[in-house]
Amino acid sequence: MRNRHVLLRLCMAICLVLTWGVSMCAYATTSTFTWKEEVLLHDGKKIIVERSDTYDSSMPHEIGQGAPLAEHKTTFVVPGRNQRVIWKSDNRPSPDPDNLHLLALDFLNGVPYVATPPSGSFAYTRWNQPNPPYVFFKYSGEWKRVPLEEFPEQFKINVIVPSLQHEPYKKKAIAENRAHGFVRAQIVAELNREPGSSKEYYSILRSPFDYGKPRKSGRMVRTGDGGWIGIDWFEIQPSLEACLEKCAREKVSVQDCPCHTLFKGK
Repeated sequence: MRNRHVLLRLCMAICLVLTWGVSMCAYATTSTFTWKEEVLLHDGKKIIVERSDTYDSSMPHEIGQGAPLAEHKTTFVVPGRNQRVIWKSDNRPSPDPDNLHLLALDFLNGVPYVATPPSGSFAYTRWNQPNPPYVFFKYSGEWKRVPLEEFPEQFKINVIVPSLQHEPYKKKAIAENRAHGFVRAQIVAELNREPGSSKEYYSILRSPFDYGKPRKSGRMVRTGDGGWIGIDWFEIQPSLEACLEKCAREKVSVQDCPCHTLFKGK
């Protein structure tokens, strides 16, 4: 009996840190997946960044849906300088959560820039419904939002875009870290160009994004942040895989995601 109590106390107190940056605690509500990634810059140079996704099952989410992404961090050193900088999106419930998804990280004259789309209908509204659907920042002691016109045209999407909460992407990231110590830039490009990936993953659009004419079905789909989005956004996706990725980005539950119905038999 005493041994049983000792084991129980140990289970409650000890967090297991698994190889390749996955950390979990038996009685905690959060889990963090960390990895290193090679980023190809616009001038052909490459840097290694450290990235992490923290998921929190205590945040509101639908039954059957994975724990929501609570926080993302990308940590890097500015090339040519001994300056360590962190890009962070805090998605935890608050009056103004960030809910931004990193697409690109690059530098011009030693100044870091990032491109991020809002994730979810509430975030899209909070960031003033940008179209093209990105929010841009540059770092000068702190991150400050800049308009599209100030985001250098030579910058491209150069970080892993698909969620590593999806097992195929996560397994590839783990395999790359085991084999090379980081996810190589060519693998980053391959992941972003998986069959069916949305065209937002191919390059940063410079003109308003045309999602096609609404089909006026009037049907709305509930998103994970408590908002609603028209089903047209799912109908126009090029494939089932792209549609499911759209559901993941909008945090639509498995039950509410319309993709399998829309693409049945296609």
